[in-house]
Amino acid sequence: MFTLAHLSDPHLGPLPEPRFRQLLSKRIVGYLNWQRRRAKTLQPKILVDLVAAIHAARPDHIAVTGDLVNIALPEEGALARAWLDSLGDPHHVTLVPGNHDAYVPGALARHKRLWAPYLAGDGPASPLMFPSIRRRGPLGIVGASTARASLPGMATGHISDRQIVAIQAALSQLGREGLFRVLLIHHPPGASLAHWHQRLVGAGRLRNAVARAGCELILHGHMHRANVDHIPGPSGPVPVVGVPSASNAPGGKRYPAAAFNLYEIAGGPGSYTCHMRSFGYTEVGKPIGFIGERQLVG
Repeated sequence: MFTLAHLSDPHLGPLPEPRFRQLLSKRIVGYLNWQRRRAKTLQPKILVDLVAAIHAARPDHIAVTGDLVNIALPEEGALARAWLDSLGDPHHVTLVPGNHDAYVPGALARHKRLWAPYLAGDGPASPLMFPSIRRRGPLGIVGASTARASLPGMATGHISDRQIVAIQAALSQLGREGLFRVLLIHHPPGASLAHWHQRLVGAGRLRNAVARAGCELILHGHMHRANVDHIPGPSGPVPVVGVPSASNAPGGKRYPAAAFNLYEIAGGPGSYTCHMRSFGYTEVGKPIGFIGERQLVG
């Protein structure tokens, strides 16, 4: 059995104090949001304990589906790289970027350089392009990027036709190899999960690619909520799973407390199974515990 852990949207804090000129952009909106709300709800200690629980579970691999930073200050990128190094080595951790990682123009390019070992696919060194493709045990992991700087008040993701064509080709190839295919993406590809200002532009074309090529499991973040959705695949529905923010404190009214999922993959080509177990905070003052489980595949 191969165990994959999934966490998302850590929004690492505390936020470094920005200089005035750094706020002369969309960052002013995010900074005010941090001061008013997120500094109280997104707590570093919550994330520390969640990562400790993941390490205690000893997964074979860890997937992180974006939004490491908040307003993409240069200092945040360096702090995020240190956090990634503490989470695990690049062979055992796969990252895809989120919209906050591309909060302002130039941020994504800087973060791709800083976080390259965690974003890159297997194979010889080359310019980092998406999708990334990794093979780990029975898994074929395809990493997509939906990150792009957007206007104030918007949290949309974008996925190009070029990337969709490459994702379909990668999923098809990994299927021919008999691997359990996992697509990592920040924005959910379903039609109903995200509001208009949070949507993934190009989601319909991506769903069509999955319907043609097939995929066993899609993992996303962005919504700060736990959910299990499905999109069509060539042999039946493909499960699409999201998790809450990995640093969200319990007791909030708007979003659920931090949690992570463990996916236990067993079997082989044509007979894979995937069992999901969820762990996280359920009450204020209580430690991380078991939340629930669900059979996703098989």
